[in-house]
Order: sequence, then structure tokens, then C-alpha cells
Amino acid sequence: MTGLLVVGDVVTDVVARHGTPLAPATDTAAEIRRLPGGAGANAACWAARSGCGQVRLLGRVGADEAGWHDRALRRAGVRPMLVMDADATTATVISLVDASAERTFLTDSGAALRLSPADWADAFLDGTAHLHLSGYLFFAAPSRATALRALRGAREAGIPVSVDPASAGFLKRLGADRFLTAAQGARALFPNADEARLLTGCAEPVAAAEALSRTFPLVAVTLGAEGAVVAEAGSVTGRVAAPAVRPVDSTGAGDAFTGAFLAARLAGADAVEAAEAGCRAGAEAVTVVGGRPPP
Repeated sequence: MTGLLVVGDVVTDVVARHGTPLAPATDTAAEIRRLPGGAGANAACWAARSGCGQVRLLGRVGADEAGWHDRALRRAGVRPMLVMDADATTATVISLVDASAERTFLTDSGAALRLSPADWADAFLDGTAHLHLSGYLFFAAPSRATALRALRGAREAGIPVSVDPASAGFLKRLGADRFLTAAQGARALFPNADEARLLTGCAEPVAAAEALSRTFPLVAVTLGAEGAVVAEAGSVTGRVAAPAVRPVDSTGAGDAFTGAFLAARLAGADAVEAAEAGCRAGAEAVTVVGGRPPP
């Protein structure tokens, strides 16, 4: 089995790049684009871009934009398994990107977090070598129940599972303990530095990575332009530098890391080699607008 199954969010991104600080109560000039996004969908696209042979994505979208997202995923080499929601619109994120390429999100989860256990079938795991869950699923009751069902099915089938905590803001609202309890049983975790701190209380990413890897056997903490740290079974096993690039938009860099990391692992790479592949993809991601690989 070589297939990757991603269960996660499909989002319409409205990316606004502003070269000057936001001016309250008046206009700020910006370059604005409407693009397909979502942490789960982005990771799937980067996995396909990185050579993963079969990538599928299960997510829930509104009927308003289902066709557009289906076509975008197929163009990226991902097989969409999109559930259309008759009562909610597709999730939308407004991404405000400043002159340093740092992004701030305004998020309307829409249909994405309405993914329900009825949308899941254990038969989806047939031919799957790895299941990846977007952490956004854990932030609402229906989608959290779906993630737990998928995780349980994968474990029973002997299929490894990874989780990306996805959002420091939503993670703080949910609570670290609730997230860690829900994600228990996953074999790998891909937090960024802020998420790792929230989940452990450790100020330093290295200490946080070591602590998390006592619960999740493999942890890769992304550090933005500083690369990533890899920990396995309680000990750091590698520090990886990120290629130096000129960033234009940091949206989706972590998703690119995750997708490329998983593709490399499925191709036989060890954890540090996979993190190197992830950092290369993350560096490429910040040089383009939006969270998907360039055409």
C-alpha cells in the first residue's frame, strides 16, 4: 500500500497582501486574490507535488463552490472525496499578509467543520498506507467525532496516523488537554513552535518536541525560516535548516512541510530526511501567494 488519505478542511482563501500597515477606519491598498486553500487540502496537494503516488482528500464543502474546488484538487494530482453540504457555504479564510510575508487569518469555518461521522466509511482505508488528519477537525464536535472515528479505524487496520494541530488560536480555545486526548493514538504530530508551546507549556521548541514525542512517537516542530526540529521517542534526532528564500506569503508553509514530509516517508525516507524534504517544500511555499503548490 502506498496511498495517502487526508481528512481535513477545504477552504476558499481570500489573500490580501498589504505593503503598508492596516489603516483603521479607512482604506489600505492591497493585492487581493481568491484561491483554493485549507490546511488539509493544501497538505494533500503538496504531497502529490512531492511525488506521493495516490493522494485522496475527504472534506466537506458548500454546494456553492464544490465544482471549483474539485477541479483545483484534480489539477494538483489529488483525488477529491468532497461531501456537499446543502445548508452551509464552503469555509472561507481572509488571509491578511503584511510586508514581512506574515499572515493573519479571519476564519469562517462554514461547511468544513460540519464533516460528520456519516461522511466516513472504514472502506476509505482500503489501499491506504497512511492517514493524515487536519487539526482543524478537532475544533468542532461533529468533525472531531469524524476524526476520532477515522483514527480508530486506521489503528484497527494497522495504518499509521499523523495529525497537524493546525491553529494556535483555535487550539488555545479548545484547550491543550482536550486536543491531546482526542489525538491520542496518532503516530506523528506536526505542530509549529507556537502550537508546540501551547501543547506542552515548554518555552523552547526543542523541549516541547521532546515532551510531545513521549506521547506521539514522531514529532516534527516547524520553526519557520529556522527550519524544523525532529524528536522521536523522547529525544531530538535532528535539526534541519530551511533554505534561504525571499518570502512573499507564509500562508500554507506548514501544510507544504507536512505534505512533503509524508510523501518522503511513504517513499522510504527516515524522519530527518523527510523533514529536509518538508523544509524545502515550505521554503518554496512562501515564495508564492496562497497555500498551494505553483502550477
